[in-house]
Amino acid sequence: MGRLRTALAVLTVMLSAGMGFADDDAPRLTGALSIRDDGGAVKVDVPLSSAVPWKVWVAGEPPRLVLEISGVDLGEMPVSRSQSISEITAERHSPEVSRIIVFLREPLMVDTAEMITIEDGSSRLELSLAPASAAEFLDLAKPLDVAVEPPIKARPVVMIDPGHGGRDPGADAGELNEADLMLEFALKLRDELEATTAFDVVLTRETDIFVPLDERLSRARAAKADVFLSLHADRLAADFGRASGITIYTLAGDAAADADDRQSQRGDTDDILKGVDLSGTSDQLAMALMALQRQDTDPRAAALSLTLIEAFGASGLAVNSRPERQGDFAVLRAADIPSVLIELGFLSSNADLARLTSSEWQTEAAFAIRDGLQQWLQEDAILGQSLRK
Repeated sequence: MGRLRTALAVLTVMLSAGMGFADDDAPRLTGALSIRDDGGAVKVDVPLSSAVPWKVWVAGEPPRLVLEISGVDLGEMPVSRSQSISEITAERHSPEVSRIIVFLREPLMVDTAEMITIEDGSSRLELSLAPASAAEFLDLAKPLDVAVEPPIKARPVVMIDPGHGGRDPGADAGELNEADLMLEFALKLRDELEATTAFDVVLTRETDIFVPLDERLSRARAAKADVFLSLHADRLAADFGRASGITIYTLAGDAAADADDRQSQRGDTDDILKGVDLSGTSDQLAMALMALQRQDTDPRAAALSLTLIEAFGASGLAVNSRPERQGDFAVLRAADIPSVLIELGFLSSNADLARLTSSEWQTEAAFAIRDGLQQWLQEDAILGQSLRK
């Protein structure tokens, strides 16, 4: 982390000297902030002269949506044309941050949230809120930065991410679905890892609930995760041929810069790099630091992928003929946490389906991941002593 902090100091000087805003270029609203019903969803639109840091979450007691926007005077109160909204208040949370609090008549969750940059340099923050069950709302009704309590013990923290969940069941095979199978395996894997007393383990979900993709990474950072394992089971359409066996994905090299750009424009500067406070820094600085961090993280993720594949093979488990793959998956976009997406098999393969539903196979696969993680951590620590001081 010393190298990252040094770079932060150097880049802060460079960017503040050459990339600061003139007063006329200060971000501002370019129209009215609006909240409206739209086909069962509630839409929130914030038109801005440029992209700015922002943050959004839901909170309870009473149920409400909280939207923070940095560097912009929100001006007049937004007009609500939604039956789901009972009241709106605005406040200056700090000299740099404005906060809108939207009180809800019914449980809603943030379905999508994106800062869109327009060709003329302006931007638009677009949120879409979807109906949620009371249980889903209660699970999500907390600020992201305290969504998961960090473990107390000083051991490597493994974040296990059972793919899909809740209203997103994933791939299916008859009455079976990917979300349930991955949760079942994730709980078994957690038990096997904890039994070694060598790991602290946290899950992004422990029940059949929907967790937005970005929040899965936020929970990993809040838990101070040292590694992120996302569990999935693919399915191929009949006209795509046949495939079986385990595959592991890391983030594609050409997707990294785009992932960093999207994350920096979301504005969660306190939720970008674990252990580094980027509050008040520019998008350019955040992206530069993420690119620097990836020089360390991406090779470690690639080594983790290879070690896990070797562990699966050594255990006699069926591995795909092309097991090492790359993709642009949201859960792989963390610049600061070595992350892999493990496809444990294909639900379109009868052989894989039989394995995935076998308690014996699940135990063997959990043992393989355990052994692979232990080997990778040992090798990673040796490399760290010489390369990451």
